[in-house]
Amino acid sequence: MPVLKNISTLYTCPFEGAQSDIGPVEGAAIAWSGKTIEWAGREADLPETYQNEPALDAGGNMVIPGLVDCHTHLCFGGWRPDEFEMRIQGRSYLEIAKAGGGILSTVKHTRAASEDQLFDKASRLLDKILQNGTTTIECKSGYGLSTEDELKQLRVYKRLADKFPGTLVSTFLGAHTFPPEFKNNRAGYIDLIINEMIPAVAQEKLAEFCDIFVEDSAFNPDEARKIFEAGKKAGLHPKLHADQLSSGGGAELAAEVGAVSADHLERISDEGISKMAGHDVVGVTLPIASLYTQQPYLNCRKLVNGGVKVAVATDFNPGSAPSYDLPLAMMLTCNHGRLTPAETLKAATIYAAKAINRHETVGSIEPGKKADFLVLDAPDVNFWLYHYKGASVVNKSVAGIYS
Repeated sequence: MPVLKNISTLYTCPFEGAQSDIGPVEGAAIAWSGKTIEWAGREADLPETYQNEPALDAGGNMVIPGLVDCHTHLCFGGWRPDEFEMRIQGRSYLEIAKAGGGILSTVKHTRAASEDQLFDKASRLLDKILQNGTTTIECKSGYGLSTEDELKQLRVYKRLADKFPGTLVSTFLGAHTFPPEFKNNRAGYIDLIINEMIPAVAQEKLAEFCDIFVEDSAFNPDEARKIFEAGKKAGLHPKLHADQLSSGGGAELAAEVGAVSADHLERISDEGISKMAGHDVVGVTLPIASLYTQQPYLNCRKLVNGGVKVAVATDFNPGSAPSYDLPLAMMLTCNHGRLTPAETLKAATIYAAKAINRHETVGSIEPGKKADFLVLDAPDVNFWLYHYKGASVVNKSVAGIYS
C-alpha cells in the first residue's frame, strides 16, 4: 500500500462546490491500495495505519487528478495538413470542402483503412496522449458513416480499452454529417442510422453515448430528436455538437433530450444557457478548434455565471483540432474562455468526468475513487497554466500503477 508524500499542494477537485472550488490541500499525502485511493489529506494528519507503508516522494511538486479529455475523434484514417495552409490563406470551410477536404476527406481514408491499421494508428496516438497527462478519454466514431465502417471504428475503441491503463469511453457519432451516397437522401441516411447502425452498435455493446452534430450544415433539431429517441431506446445516452457555427437551438435541444453534455457552444443563446443550467447539462468548450479554425472562442465565463458546469476538451481530430494537448486547451480556456486556472482545472477533471458519466470513479482525488493522479513540475495551478510548457508530468499513477 504505497503512500505519496512531500506534495506541495494537492488539488482534490471535489464535485461539490462552485467551478472554482478545487479543494487545495497544502503539505499533503495520498495512500492507495491496488486501484483505489484509501486516504488523502495533510501529511501531518496521515493515519497511523499508513505510517510504516512504503513511501514515494512527490519532490515538493503539486498533484492533481488525472486529466479527462471528454471529446475526441481518436480513430481516423489519414491526416489533413493541406487544410491548415488553406485556412491560413483565408479559404472558407465550404471552399475547403469543395476542394476535397473536410470531414468527407477523412471518411474516405477511414473507410479505406482496415480495422488493424486504424487500431495501430490510434494505439500509438493513445500512448502519446497518456504521456501528456490524459488518463481518461472519450472517443467518437463518425468517420465511417456506413454501418460497417462505424462499427469498425467502435471495435477499435473496444480493443484499445482493453490495453489502456486509464479509462476509455466510446461514443457513436454516425450522425456526424451526410455521406456522399446519401447527399440527396437525408431521410434515407437517418433511416439507416435508426434502423441499422444503432441496433448494431447496441447489440455489440460498442458505445455508451449517441452524439449528433446539430448545425445548419449537418443535422437539424427535428432530425436529431428522431435519432436520439432511437438511441435512448437502445441504451445510448445523448450528447451533442451544438451551436458551433450558428445559434441553431442545439443547447436548448440538449436540455430537452436530457443530454449529458453539449459541446462547442460558441454561438449559444442566453435561453440555451438557462435551459442547460436548469437540466444540469455540462457545457464543453473546445478551444483548440477555435485556435485552428480562427473562429471566436466560447465565452465560458458567461456559462459559469449562468449556472452551467463547464468542461474543457481537445476535440482532437485530423481537421479542425489536430492536437491532443489538453493542457494547451486549458491554457486557451484561461486566456480566451476567461476562466481562472482553478476553474479550468475543475473543467478538465471532475466536470469533464461528469460529461461522460465517470464522475463517480475518476476526476477527483478522494477515498473510493480510482488511484488516478499526476505529479506535476509546478508549485501551484496558477503557475502551471501561466508558465505553459506542456503537461509537465513528473510521475503519474493510473489505476494504481505509479510511474
